[in-house]
Amino acid sequence: MSRNRLLYPLSAALAATLALSACKKSEPAPPPAPAETAPVATPMEPAAPATAASVTSVDLGNSVGPDNRVAASATTFAPNDTIYAAVTTRTADAAATVPGQLSARWTYQDGQTVHEESRDLNLTGDGVTTFQISKPDGFPAGRYKVEISLDGSVVQSKEFEVK
Repeated sequence: MSRNRLLYPLSAALAATLALSACKKSEPAPPPAPAETAPVATPMEPAAPATAASVTSVDLGNSVGPDNRVAASATTFAPNDTIYAAVTTRTADAAATVPGQLSARWTYQDGQTVHEESRDLNLTGDGVTTFQISKPDGFPAGRYKVEISLDGSVVQSKEFEVK
């Protein structure tokens, strides 16, 4: 009988466990995986256009020809010279007209602005735009710089000296 006394509590516990597990709600089946579909084509964003216009060179001199190019490049000038900056531009498409703003900022060695000028242009193909500074009573001797900007961003600069 002692054996039945040990088995009875074990079998009762086993029966209770089975009964409780039978009452437990079954987990809902996971939803079926969505059917594979082909990716939907989305329209491509157009690539950002390459810079439409660019400054290819800046030449300094004390005279220009009829084509607006400096006659002879120089980096040293006399105090009474008129100093020209010939800015050569190019557009990505030679047949297209590209609006843009070209600026020249002339500064003295301490950063003081001597002259500043901007022009709204319609650039087509290759072209040359000329900026100039002069001072009837002469520029003070020293180092100067001209910064050329295209659409508000400095794209080239040239240093020069007045002796």
